[in-house]
Amino acid sequence: MRRNPLIVVLILLIFFVISFLTNILGPIIPDIVRSFGLSIGLAGFLPFAFFVAYGIMSIPAGLMVEKYGEKVVLVTAFFLAFGGALLFAILPGFGIALLSLFLIGIGMAMLQVVINPLLRVAGGEEKFAFFSVLAQLFFGAASFLSPLLYSYLVLHVHSGESGFLINILNNLVPADLKWVSLYWVFAVIALMMILVIAAVRLPKVDLREDERMDVGSSFSELAANRTVWLFFLGIFAYVGTEQGIANWISQFLQTYHSVDPATTGASVISYFWGLLTVGCLLGLLLLKLADSRRVLAIFTACAAVCLLSALFGPVKIALYAFPLAGFFASVMYSVIFSLALNSVPRHHGTFSGILCAGIAGGAVVPLVVGGLAELTGLRLAMLFLLLPLGYIFSIGFWSKPLVNNETVSSLRELFS
Repeated sequence: MRRNPLIVVLILLIFFVISFLTNILGPIIPDIVRSFGLSIGLAGFLPFAFFVAYGIMSIPAGLMVEKYGEKVVLVTAFFLAFGGALLFAILPGFGIALLSLFLIGIGMAMLQVVINPLLRVAGGEEKFAFFSVLAQLFFGAASFLSPLLYSYLVLHVHSGESGFLINILNNLVPADLKWVSLYWVFAVIALMMILVIAAVRLPKVDLREDERMDVGSSFSELAANRTVWLFFLGIFAYVGTEQGIANWISQFLQTYHSVDPATTGASVISYFWGLLTVGCLLGLLLLKLADSRRVLAIFTACAAVCLLSALFGPVKIALYAFPLAGFFASVMYSVIFSLALNSVPRHHGTFSGILCAGIAGGAVVPLVVGGLAELTGLRLAMLFLLLPLGYIFSIGFWSKPLVNNETVSSLRELFS
């Protein structure tokens, strides 16, 4: 099939939607805690329900793509997201929230497996690197915008204002659960994506070796390799740290600094994701100038300093330090993933599936922080995040890739 710019746009839109639905938990956790009378420990099960789906579904989704094709998997994924969002929008409650988040998480895990090979084919292999960076920008933009949409809805639904969208949501959500309106929006977005994907013709994707998953001999060989599991723990630690910070920022600011989660709290989380995206672009430049292991160690140390400053500094420091932690976390995922793949000579597709299962760290670490918060308070509980950060920092010293990242000796050489 010829290169199709419209399919590329559709895939970029899918990246946007994945992020839009994934990274909204942090802003709404204080509302869920208040609305359903939850303890912080119970609130920790919310990100657990979502991200444990990645651990369960990442490898099976790859096998589903090979058996049923990309279109079936994409439609099924968005149908699960639609069902999960609609279920919670109609029947808001803590138990339903857990089921809803698990269904949406399953859908998002399926999407993650499909979209990169599809982007390679639709945009062309020679432009794949460019479109991959562009996709990350779309992903980051959605993470920046979704907390702002939450603020808009909470401030305008049942506020006495009128408008087409506001009037509809006023009739759908209770006045004391204004934030649930976000899930009506999610349900509509997922339904629209189902209709669009069902209507388009997707290119045929022939998976390369580094995109194909094998749960037979390849998996057995990798499972016996200690390095594989060390890097699995690296991805587990990174996603756990990212979500452990993002999911508890708003609750922390409300608890210790009386910050309104619907306005300032949501803005801080928005800037956390925004700076994480900006940091990705700077990281691309730095990785051309320095060894990726050194960049990883320096950025991880800076992230730890920002986290400590946010936890123990005054409110003015916290409002800036939390987003800066996102900036310094920006290079971690891509560097760990590339170091991992460059540390084994073959079976990269299966290895990628194992690494993606490590996204389940986003389920475990926030849950641990929530449980510790019941015993020590949230401030001391968030110090637990220094453990995964410490592990990530260590990767910069013990990793020994077979191929190092290519660097240049000067900025002039970089732009020549």
